Amino acid sequence: MKDEKLQKALARMGLGSRRQMEEVIKAGRVTVNNGPATIGDRVEQGDEIRVDGRQIKYTAENEKRRRVLAYYKPEGEVCSANDPEGRPTVFERLPKLTHDRWVMVGRLDINSTGLLLFTNDGEMAHRLMHPSSEVTREYAVRVLGEVTPGIARTLTAGVMLEDGMAQFEDIKEGGGEGVNKWYHVRLKEGRNREVRRLFESQGLKVSRLLRTRYGSIALPKELRTGRFLELDKKDINTLTDLVSLRPRHGTGLHGAAKEKQERIKNKPLKARRVDSRSDNRPSSAKPKSSGSPASRGSRNTRDRNNKR
Repeated sequence: MKDEKLQKALARMGLGSRRQMEEVIKAGRVTVNNGPATIGDRVEQGDEIRVDGRQIKYTAENEKRRRVLAYYKPEGEVCSANDPEGRPTVFERLPKLTHDRWVMVGRLDINSTGLLLFTNDGEMAHRLMHPSSEVTREYAVRVLGEVTPGIARTLTAGVMLEDGMAQFEDIKEGGGEGVNKWYHVRLKEGRNREVRRLFESQGLKVSRLLRTRYGSIALPKELRTGRFLELDKKDINTLTDLVSLRPRHGTGLHGAAKEKQERIKNKPLKARRVDSRSDNRPSSAKPKSSGSPASRGSRNTRDRNNKR
């Protein structure tokens, strides 16, 4: 039996979306083993695939080296491959792939910061995001207003939002002074602006939101805003265990790539500022930290402010 559908394979190799690839196939621009391709054709290792006459190096998904990046998203970047408004996107700073593509695991809104995962394994990304997997996300949240014990009980018991019931698995105080205080929350979903909407349902406003963990991966303490680290075999296999995927041969860092990651851990790269396309405010108008969500988050926040 052939390995996978042609349009899925072409999309997985970064040539476009599945729908776009279907149109390319319909237009007669794709051949498989020197014959015209049709929608629904299946391909496997060893098949010769050409698009507009150019040969595409095909590697079956289950033979491809599984890769995962941890990226520290800054405020002002959009979680999209392309933005019609011309704002900077989280994909712009990722390493380029040949005949492959990065798939984002979950999203953060433009005003949120913290951990984003990217992988070249579409099935892994799908399982990590799917609600049935119940993969835990953790956030440090700075809230304008007091989260009373009653509000905390309500938020963990469940609140009816416009798209259904939602709740935090846990909510704990995280420090801070005055009207702005930090809280640590956990939940097992990734609906649009869910953390913010839960607090807003109780008349509270989120002034800062930082994702500190996704599943088994915590925001690395040596990672600065606007930078990424590639995960090694142990961390990747722990992630795949969460969603019942088998380990894949060759996974992890090797040679020069492994040495580079060790150097970054020992001497972290400086934080990167968001492109001025999206943030033209004077430094005095930019939000400042109030209190500390955690020692790691606090240090990264200071690094970013010092960079400014």
